[in-house]
Amino acid sequence: MKAVYYIAFNEDWGHVADKVWKILEEEGYLSEKTITTPDGKDAYRYVDEEGNEFHFVPTDRALCLNYTKYLPFMNEHYADFDVSGMVTWHEGAAAEPNVLTCHTLGDMDSGYFAPSRPRLMRNIMHGMKRHIDELGLEGYRAVTEGTHWSGVHNGEGDPSLLCEYPVAMMDLEVGSDESSWDDEKACKALALSLMDIFKDDGKTVHNLLCVGGVHFDPNFAEAVFTEWGNEAFGVTHILANQWLVTGEYESEEGFEKAVACVEKIDGGIDAVVMHDKAKACYKDLARNIAAKYGVPVFKHQRLRKPEGMEL
Repeated sequence: MKAVYYIAFNEDWGHVADKVWKILEEEGYLSEKTITTPDGKDAYRYVDEEGNEFHFVPTDRALCLNYTKYLPFMNEHYADFDVSGMVTWHEGAAAEPNVLTCHTLGDMDSGYFAPSRPRLMRNIMHGMKRHIDELGLEGYRAVTEGTHWSGVHNGEGDPSLLCEYPVAMMDLEVGSDESSWDDEKACKALALSLMDIFKDDGKTVHNLLCVGGVHFDPNFAEAVFTEWGNEAFGVTHILANQWLVTGEYESEEGFEKAVACVEKIDGGIDAVVMHDKAKACYKDLARNIAAKYGVPVFKHQRLRKPEGMEL
C-alpha cells in the first residue's frame, strides 16, 4: 500500500510541520529522493519491511492554502495512492491545548467532500494514542475534529477542488497553542504515527456518519477507540453542528449535501449517529440519511455501549 504526506517544511512559516519533517529525517524515513516539487524541493520515499511505501512531499506552506498550485503535481505523481495526509498545526479561539488531531476534509457549506477511508484513519489515530503513551505525553489526547477544509478562508478558495484529487486525505495536526506546537515530544508522536497508517489489528470496522455535536466532540473522538470483541467503529466525516447551521442542512439541498458526504466514505456506512443535543431538524436529517441507506440510526450515548448494536 502507498501513503503520501504533504508537509510544510519551511522554518519561516507556520508551526509543527518543520519539526515533524526533521524528526522523520532523524528517524531515517527520508531515505530515498524521488522527484522535485513545484517549489524546487526534493520529495522522499521510504519502504517498510512489508513493502508499504511512504512518500514525503515538502511544501512551502500548508497544502490547502495553495491547492491550485499543487493539485496538478499531486494528480500527476500521487493519484494512485491509497491515502494521503497534510501535516500542519491546529489553532482556534476556543481550541483545546495538548491534542493530536485528525480530521477528514470537506466544505460543509458548499457540500464538497474529499474521499475518506475509515479503517486507515482509525489506524493512524490508534498510532497517535500509542505514541502519546509511549513518549509519556501526560495530558495529551488523540482526537477527531468536525469535517472542514482550511482551503476555504474568508470567502476565498474553491472547495470543488477537493473532488479533483481522488485520494482520501486527512489533516494531521498538533494543537492548539504555542506550548503545544513547540513540544518536541508531541511533534515526534505525530511524526511516528504517520508510519502506523497501515498497521491494522484486523477488527471488523463499522463505518459511522456522525451528525451534530461540537467541533471537538468527545463522544465521536472516543468512538474511534471503542472496541467490543473483534468489532470496532470507523469514524471519518463528522457533520458538526456549527456547519449544519451555516450550510442549512435542514433543507432539501442540505440533505443532498449529506448524501454527497456519505458517497465519499470508503465502504459506505453501517450506521448514522446523531448527537442527542442536535436540533430536531438535524435529527430528522440523520433519520432520513439512515433510511436512504437502509442502516440504523442511534443517539450518541449508544456509542459507549455498542454491544448488541444491529450493525
